[in-house]
Amino acid sequence: MKLNGSITEQDFRHELMKSHEQLFNDVAEGRSNLSLLQEHFSDLVTAYSLHRIPEQGEDIVTYLINTDIIALIETNRNDSSIEPIIETIAVSDYLMGLSKIKRIKLAVALEMAREDIMRSISSAPAKNHHPGMIDTNQG
Repeated sequence: MKLNGSITEQDFRHELMKSHEQLFNDVAEGRSNLSLLQEHFSDLVTAYSLHRIPEQGEDIVTYLINTDIIALIETNRNDSSIEPIIETIAVSDYLMGLSKIKRIKLAVALEMAREDIMRSISSAPAKNHHPGMIDTNQG
Protein backbone atom coordinates (compact mmCIF):
# COMPACT_ATOMS: atom_id res chain seq x y z
CA MET A 1 0.00 0.00 0.00
CA LYS A 2 1.36 3.37 -1.00
CA LEU A 3 1.26 6.03 1.70
CA ASN A 4 0.45 9.63 0.82
CA GLY A 5 0.86 11.55 4.08
CA SER A 6 -2.86 11.85 4.86
CA ILE A 7 -4.12 13.05 8.23
CA THR A 8 -5.16 9.46 9.00
CA GLU A 9 -1.59 8.28 8.34
CA GLN A 10 -0.18 11.10 10.47
CA ASP A 11 -2.54 10.17 13.32
CA PHE A 12 -1.47 6.52 13.07
CA ARG A 13 2.20 7.55 12.97
CA HIS A 14 1.74 9.56 16.18
CA GLU A 15 -0.14 6.70 17.89
CA LEU A 16 2.44 4.12 16.78
CA MET A 17 5.35 6.34 17.89
CA LYS A 18 3.77 6.74 21.32
CA SER A 19 3.26 2.99 21.76
CA HIS A 20 6.81 2.35 20.49
CA GLU A 21 8.29 4.78 23.01
CA GLN A 22 6.26 3.20 25.81
CA LEU A 23 7.50 -0.24 24.83
CA PHE A 24 11.19 0.68 24.57
CA ASN A 25 11.48 3.50 27.12
CA ASP A 26 8.85 3.02 29.84
CA VAL A 27 10.11 1.33 32.98
CA ALA A 28 6.93 -0.46 34.08
CA GLU A 29 4.63 -2.15 31.60
CA GLY A 30 6.71 -1.45 28.51
CA ARG A 31 9.81 -3.11 29.92
CA SER A 32 7.96 -6.31 30.85
CA ASN A 33 6.41 -6.48 27.38
CA LEU A 34 9.77 -5.71 25.78
CA SER A 35 11.44 -8.48 27.79
CA LEU A 36 8.73 -10.89 26.71
CA LEU A 37 9.19 -9.94 23.06
CA GLN A 38 13.00 -10.18 23.26
CA GLU A 39 12.70 -13.59 24.89
CA HIS A 40 10.53 -14.95 22.07
CA PHE A 41 12.04 -13.04 19.14
CA SER A 42 15.82 -13.13 19.45
CA ASP A 43 16.29 -11.05 16.28
CA LEU A 44 14.02 -8.24 17.53
CA VAL A 45 15.16 -4.84 16.32
CA THR A 46 11.89 -2.95 16.60
CA ALA A 47 8.22 -3.50 17.40
CA TYR A 48 5.00 -1.54 17.15
CA SER A 49 1.70 -2.16 18.92
CA LEU A 50 -1.00 -2.37 16.26
CA HIS A 51 -3.97 -3.21 18.45
CA ARG A 52 -4.76 -3.70 22.12
CA ILE A 53 -7.80 -5.42 23.61
CA PRO A 54 -8.10 -5.04 27.37
CA GLU A 55 -10.19 -7.97 28.60
CA GLN A 56 -11.39 -8.48 32.18
CA GLY A 57 -8.33 -10.31 33.42
CA GLU A 58 -5.97 -10.21 30.48
CA ASP A 59 -4.63 -7.97 27.77
CA ILE A 60 -4.33 -9.03 24.16
CA VAL A 61 -1.84 -6.97 22.17
CA THR A 62 -1.01 -7.31 18.49
CA TYR A 63 2.58 -6.31 17.67
CA LEU A 64 4.43 -5.87 14.41
CA ILE A 65 7.85 -7.45 15.03
CA ASN A 66 10.53 -6.01 12.74
CA THR A 67 8.88 -6.05 9.30
CA ASP A 68 7.84 -9.65 8.87
CA ILE A 69 6.01 -11.05 11.90
CA ILE A 70 2.75 -10.24 13.62
CA ALA A 71 2.65 -11.44 17.23
CA LEU A 72 -0.56 -11.71 19.22
CA ILE A 73 0.31 -11.76 22.91
CA GLU A 74 -2.19 -12.50 25.65
CA THR A 75 -1.01 -11.72 29.17
CA ASN A 76 -2.83 -12.15 32.47
CA ARG A 77 -3.07 -8.84 34.33
CA ASN A 78 -3.91 -10.41 37.68
CA ASP A 79 -1.44 -13.30 37.85
CA SER A 80 2.02 -12.84 36.35
CA SER A 81 2.85 -16.50 37.06
CA ILE A 82 0.54 -17.51 34.20
CA GLU A 83 2.58 -17.92 31.02
CA PRO A 84 1.63 -15.49 28.26
CA ILE A 85 0.06 -16.99 25.15
CA ILE A 86 1.91 -15.98 21.99
CA GLU A 87 0.72 -16.60 18.46
CA THR A 88 2.68 -15.54 15.40
CA ILE A 89 1.44 -14.80 11.91
CA ALA A 90 3.30 -13.75 8.78
CA VAL A 91 2.48 -10.17 7.78
CA SER A 92 1.20 -11.42 4.41
CA ASP A 93 -1.27 -13.75 6.16
CA TYR A 94 -2.31 -11.04 8.64
CA LEU A 95 -3.17 -8.70 5.75
CA MET A 96 -5.88 -11.05 4.48
CA GLY A 97 -9.27 -9.77 5.52
CA LEU A 98 -8.02 -6.55 7.13
CA SER A 99 -10.17 -3.47 6.67
CA LYS A 100 -8.73 -0.57 4.68
CA ILE A 101 -8.10 1.49 7.82
CA LYS A 102 -6.19 -1.38 9.47
CA ARG A 103 -4.17 -1.86 6.27
CA ILE A 104 -3.20 1.82 6.40
CA LYS A 105 -2.10 1.49 10.03
CA LEU A 106 -0.04 -1.61 9.20
CA ALA A 107 1.54 0.16 6.19
CA VAL A 108 2.55 3.10 8.42
CA ALA A 109 3.96 0.70 11.03
CA LEU A 110 5.91 -1.19 8.36
CA GLU A 111 7.40 2.06 7.06
CA MET A 112 8.42 3.07 10.58
CA ALA A 113 9.89 -0.38 11.27
CA ARG A 114 11.94 -0.22 8.04
CA GLU A 115 13.29 3.17 9.12
CA ASP A 116 14.24 1.76 12.54
CA ILE A 117 16.01 -1.19 10.95
CA MET A 118 17.91 1.05 8.52
CA ARG A 119 19.02 3.25 11.43
CA SER A 120 20.20 0.21 13.37
CA ILE A 121 22.21 -1.00 10.38
CA SER A 122 23.79 2.37 9.59
CA SER A 123 24.89 3.23 13.11
CA ALA A 124 26.35 1.21 15.93
CA PRO A 125 24.03 1.19 18.95
CA ALA A 126 25.16 3.45 21.77
CA LYS A 127 25.63 2.02 25.25
CA ASN A 128 22.26 1.24 26.88
CA HIS A 129 20.50 2.10 23.64
CA HIS A 130 18.35 -0.48 21.87
CA PRO A 131 18.36 -0.12 18.05
CA GLY A 132 14.56 0.20 18.02
CA MET A 133 14.56 3.05 20.50
CA ILE A 134 13.84 6.51 19.25
CA ASP A 135 16.49 9.07 20.11
CA THR A 136 14.49 12.13 21.08
CA ASN A 137 17.68 14.21 21.25
CA GLN A 138 18.11 14.17 17.48
CA GLY A 139 16.76 17.17 15.61
